[in-house]
Amino acid sequence: MKFGLTLFALTTVMTAFATDADTPDTAPPDRSAVTIDPPTAANPFFSTYNTPFGVPPFDQIKPEHFEPAIEEGIKQQTAEIATITQRTAAPTFANTVEALEASGDLLRRVNTVLGNLNGANTNDQLQKIAQTVAPKLAKHSDDIMLNPTLFGRVKAVYEQRAKLKLSGDQQRLLEKMYKNFVRNGAALTADKQERLRKINGELSVLTLKFGQNLLAENNAYTLVIDKADDLKGLPASVVAAAADEAKKRKLSEGKWVFTLQNPSIMPFLQYADNRKLREQIFAAYLERGNHSNERDNKAIMSSMVALRAEKAQLLGYDNHAAYGLEESMAQTPEKVAQLLNQLWEATVPVAKQEAADLQAMMDKDPAAGGAKLASWDWRYYAEKLRKEKYALDEQELRPYFSLESVREGIFTLTSRLYGLRFERRTDVPVYHEDAMAYEVKEADGRHIGLIYMDFFPRASKRGGAWMTSYRRQEVDKGKKITPVVSIVCNFSKPTGNEPALLSLNEVSTFFHEFGHALHGLLSNVHYGSQSGTSVPRDFVELPSQIMENWAVEPEMLKLFAKHYQTGAVIPDALIDKIKKTSLFNQGFETSEYLAASLLDMAYHTLKPGEIPTDVLAFEKQAMDKIGLIDQIPPRYRSTYFQHIFAGGYSAGYYSYIWSAVLDADAFEVFKQKGLFDQKSAQSFRKNVLERGGTEDPMSLYRKFRGAEPDIKPLLRRRGLMKDV
Repeated sequence: MKFGLTLFALTTVMTAFATDADTPDTAPPDRSAVTIDPPTAANPFFSTYNTPFGVPPFDQIKPEHFEPAIEEGIKQQTAEIATITQRTAAPTFANTVEALEASGDLLRRVNTVLGNLNGANTNDQLQKIAQTVAPKLAKHSDDIMLNPTLFGRVKAVYEQRAKLKLSGDQQRLLEKMYKNFVRNGAALTADKQERLRKINGELSVLTLKFGQNLLAENNAYTLVIDKADDLKGLPASVVAAAADEAKKRKLSEGKWVFTLQNPSIMPFLQYADNRKLREQIFAAYLERGNHSNERDNKAIMSSMVALRAEKAQLLGYDNHAAYGLEESMAQTPEKVAQLLNQLWEATVPVAKQEAADLQAMMDKDPAAGGAKLASWDWRYYAEKLRKEKYALDEQELRPYFSLESVREGIFTLTSRLYGLRFERRTDVPVYHEDAMAYEVKEADGRHIGLIYMDFFPRASKRGGAWMTSYRRQEVDKGKKITPVVSIVCNFSKPTGNEPALLSLNEVSTFFHEFGHALHGLLSNVHYGSQSGTSVPRDFVELPSQIMENWAVEPEMLKLFAKHYQTGAVIPDALIDKIKKTSLFNQGFETSEYLAASLLDMAYHTLKPGEIPTDVLAFEKQAMDKIGLIDQIPPRYRSTYFQHIFAGGYSAGYYSYIWSAVLDADAFEVFKQKGLFDQKSAQSFRKNVLERGGTEDPMSLYRKFRGAEPDIKPLLRRRGLMKDV
């Protein structure tokens, strides 16, 4: 997953707000004077963080601190809401909208830490706490959104909006707040509101359970190899990593362990000569959450699809996709379908030709024994074909992509584009020993924010890569609150005397997540609910995906791709190979992504009476309908589709390709005016990165680009329509 939300999105829909005011009647809660009853001084959440930059004191926070802090946070925000609703003064923007925006600070701070730890450094105790508090948080969110007096005051201000002379960001805040109330059931009858409460409570628990089951499934499987012959084909670095994993698990010498973490399974599928073992590990990967045991996700996701469909109809929408897309750039399921189907039609012939090419190569391989190409063969023979056609072995690239050199390359890029400086801080508390903290400054030394970076897999961390936030940028009582963000990845670990050497895909992922981080760090808004990445799903990927473009540009590669032993710059011959292979395997990569996007839409365009009891049969039917070839499974099958069942992307997984249209079109500016053109970079910063959710995203895009995006640059980049 390439962009991560905090775990408790339900609660933060309307409770994560802040502003300033200047009269006793309109002033928001004073955050410097938190009242605790009873006093609990030992709980670090109950006092101002005495840490550099006010980051969470991870070294002091214990699991037992969360529940009492959440209870107190609910209590405090409930009191803050009561203060708003009990006012005798007529509703105004300041005493209602801004006051609500300012409420819930303690609750948000606690939830942010709990949610982030559950993703990046969890344990049984934290998971149990999360399950315990989830329904309480859902109830509290409903208590706010379904409060008739509070909604009445917001509605009164909304109906006066034309007369209020509000600024642009104030107008958007008011409009979003009013719509959020309506979209969360404020206008429903009492009986429907009661049903909505039950649905939200159930969904909060099911969402957590799905993610926890998947983490357990990832950790439960290992492929233990005890014969050196079974390692044939694997690069030495991959074998060394497997030996390190065996040692970490205290297995005897002469054993190697492969897991379902991407840095382990993907190289195995790409290089291992033993076809049976490739089939074994890939089958385990594809069957996660589908073992009819205590970690099975089939019933959970089926219930979630049903509850989402029911909730959508309760709120007056045809289906969950119609509900979820209303506030997106796409706006409707029909527009999403139009884009996905246009791309699918262009992709299928390319994927089929790739499959034929791989089958031809397989037919020439005596070890294949005349077998037909299967899904566990694709990466293996694609790598062989890459070597044959382009003389490029991806292992040749890794020595030039040490984690340190890639990180320094990103720092160099952001310095050239935006004038940013990064300084390592060892005095800042971290949530795990693998995490590192950097202070981010402007070119003139002014403090911008703080970023954590956490790169390697572990049992306490879920898979994938994401950016998240510990504190959003906002203005509180005239003072700018600076952001604290984090990027969390699962990259290849150091082995033996070698540093962490990244694959080209991991390099792109690093650039991608850093793009999200810049969106959070460079935010320059007044209201916290509009800060940084608080934008529609199909716009949030623009800052991340445009960053990926620089990662493979020859001019950029020469700045950071340096051999970890000799310091030699990556040779032109390798850069040329990277460029020539940019279209290689695009049919496969685009097909598996589009298939998952279409599967997401298939589930979330269902109505309550159409929910499948057999989700695997439904998945097969959906994939057969679009003509997905057997050798390519969707990137995420139903039972481990964390993005849509535990990651906030329901009816939104298409957003990566929607944003790809934007990023391909936007990067044309830098291709035309110069890779490090500061005028263009400053325009992107001012009109996109700084503005967060203060304006309509298409309006922001037009301010940068001067026009709406064109799909042709994306099609050209992926080699899907060479005649455009």
